[in-house]
This record gives sequence, structure tokens and C-alpha cells, in this order.
Amino acid sequence: MEALRYCPACGGRLVRRRPEGDDHYRLVCDACGRIHYENPKLVVGSVCLHGGRVLLCRRAIEPRRGRWTIPAGFLELGESPEEGAAREAFEEARARIRIEGLLAVYSVRRIGQVQLIYLSRLAAPEIGPGPESLEVALFDWPAIPWDELAFPTVHWALRRAKAIDGRDGPLVPGTNPGGCDPTPFPPGPEAA
Repeated sequence: MEALRYCPACGGRLVRRRPEGDDHYRLVCDACGRIHYENPKLVVGSVCLHGGRVLLCRRAIEPRRGRWTIPAGFLELGESPEEGAAREAFEEARARIRIEGLLAVYSVRRIGQVQLIYLSRLAAPEIGPGPESLEVALFDWPAIPWDELAFPTVHWALRRAKAIDGRDGPLVPGTNPGGCDPTPFPPGPEAA
């Protein structure tokens, strides 16, 4: 992540120091004294099911262009995580969804993300690629292109959804397997 260099409030130079009474180093404006906190970004998405199949989108954008993913993206200001997950499903797959519950919470510390992944069902069978997707498709569980998934957390979320598919009882969110940060997938052939 690239740090700010100048204060968005006054244009003064930002320096990294520990403000009085704080136990972390922060970006502080030399001119106005404003503290600029650097917090993780929230990513929201969903594993969308329909008739025993799962919705995947082939990415039309970097990173990992050409790889398959669940519909997901950054939460926008002014929306709830559930609203963001529903928006992302429509933006990427033209899918209208019904969210059933929180499937997993993943942290990716090396890139400053917290991912909230929901379990959902398609509210209508119509899907189609949005501007960030090359194509979208519904896959039977055995046909999921596991070797072509874009991110480790997509792999985790799909495995979690499969493990609880059809079970009764409350949905208990999963977390990072083993409590570890996900290891990035190696670049695919599209990176060559």
C-alpha cells in the first residue's frame, strides 16, 4: 500500500510518528496536526448458489485477469456489507441475490484487507457478464475450475460453502484456515 505524502485537509507534509497517548506510528500532518489513520479495506462478496451449482465470474480486470472468482469487491461508503455484496453480484454477474448469512470472515494482512463473504442464492436465474467480467457461469461442484481460481480466499470460500451445503442449523462464519495469511497464488500463464 502506498502511503499518503500530503495532508488531504491542508496540503501539509505528512510524517510518520507516534502521537501522544498512542501506541502506533501514524501519518501526522506537520502543518495542521491532523492524524491520518491507515485502516484495512473491506471487501464484500458472496458464494451464490442456484440449483446445486455455484456462480463464478471470469475476471476482465487485474489483478488475476482471466481467472475465476466469486462476485466480490470493495465496500462503498454508505452501504451495508450485505448491500455491497448484492451490488457486487449485480455489477459483476448481473445476478440478483438473496443473502442467507455470513459464510466467512477472512483477513489478508499483507494487503490490508478484511473480506466478508456471504452465502447467497440467486433470486432469479438470469446472469450475464458485467463490465468487470469476461464471462459468468454456473458450475456443478465437481466442475469448478479449482486450478484457475483467482485468489486463495475464493478457494477457501468455495470449500466452506460446499462443506455446509444442505446442512440445517445456524450458519457459523469460517475464518482463515489455520489462522494464517493466505499465500498468493503464483502468476498464471496470462502474466507471461
